[in-house]
Amino acid sequence: MRTHTVVYPGSFDPITNGHIDLVERAARLFDRVVIAIASSERKNPLFSLDERVELTQQVLTHLDNIEVTGFNILLTDFVTQQGSNCVLRGLRAVADFEYEFQLANMNRAMKPDFESVFLTPAEHLSYISSSLVREIASLGGDITPFVAPPVAQALVNKYNP
Repeated sequence: MRTHTVVYPGSFDPITNGHIDLVERAARLFDRVVIAIASSERKNPLFSLDERVELTQQVLTHLDNIEVTGFNILLTDFVTQQGSNCVLRGLRAVADFEYEFQLANMNRAMKPDFESVFLTPAEHLSYISSSLVREIASLGGDITPFVAPPVAQALVNKYNP
């Protein structure tokens, strides 16, 4: 029997309700979903890779066909290591499409059998981004509508030690 694995890569700094929505949708479509958290050192993340992995694991405990792991290699190589040729990418707005289209084509140029699957979050979550959540949290705003409780607490702890 063939198992279908999709890899959902990102920095998840932090994971938002929009990300969770996409993982839940993917978990219904695929046998195995690997949430691949990029080290993303060039982005200067707020949370360490270990913290992002831990927070992501905490908010996805209700799903039994997911795995959360960090990575710091070429995405196409990581996806191959996971026994897959498919990545999941989220599209929130038309602006996302252009960048994601370019990424998908570059990945396919490197590995011809590489596939990208695009999902859109629920409409009420489509405006949420990690960078906006970080900005709101840094200014003392209420982030509870946008992230799971453990993430909200971790953000409060980061900005109000």
